[in-house]
Amino acid sequence: MRSAGFDFARAASLLTDAASRAGAAIMAHFHTKAEVELKGDLSPVTRADRDADAIILEALQRLAPEIPVVSEEAHGPTSTPLGDRFFLVDPLDGTKEFIQRRSDFTVNIALIEDGRPRFGLVYAPARALLAVTIAEGEAVGAELPPNAGGADLHRLERRKLSARAGNPDGLTALVSLSHLDAETEGFLAKLKIAARSGAGSSVKFLAIAQGEADVYPRFGPTMEWDTAAG
Repeated sequence: MRSAGFDFARAASLLTDAASRAGAAIMAHFHTKAEVELKGDLSPVTRADRDADAIILEALQRLAPEIPVVSEEAHGPTSTPLGDRFFLVDPLDGTKEFIQRRSDFTVNIALIEDGRPRFGLVYAPARALLAVTIAEGEAVGAELPPNAGGADLHRLERRKLSARAGNPDGLTALVSLSHLDAETEGFLAKLKIAARSGAGSSVKFLAIAQGEADVYPRFGPTMEWDTAAG
């Protein structure tokens, strides 16, 4: 397995530091009027996206310069062969939510090997919530306020993350606020749902990982950098 040669602990440490700094860069723009541009696919991008992207790309270069990086903001959609190992980055997942000054946006970083995610980091700076892989098949969560000076993962109060078993009396479902469609509603109608709530970005993956919800169906369009880290 290729990931046997990947230093999960070092990656978790370096990228937690980078995520904290990227989060600080994002939050520096949060209470200002965002200057919004539209990309070729008509999705929005802001200075916050680009500032966070620069911090993450620099950290990945220090971590593993031999591994290619695909970032939503640096590259956009690509059909170029990447080999069987690359990083996948969305420096600000939930740009629409960020522009609306909501708290449900995240920093997403993933390592893909042989078509599968092997390492993931999801960070919600406005909620100070982090989830990160620290070993093969093992992830932890922690409170992490954004900090321009970075953060030390080993000094955080960490807790092991594990999805919960579904409650037979009814599941808690999460849905996308931006992409809720008839197919999603049809899927949920077949389940026993006790509660449901909507949110943007990968904060839904954080809720699943922390055992706060059971199911997040998504049938509408999505990109790999939106989901790989979760």
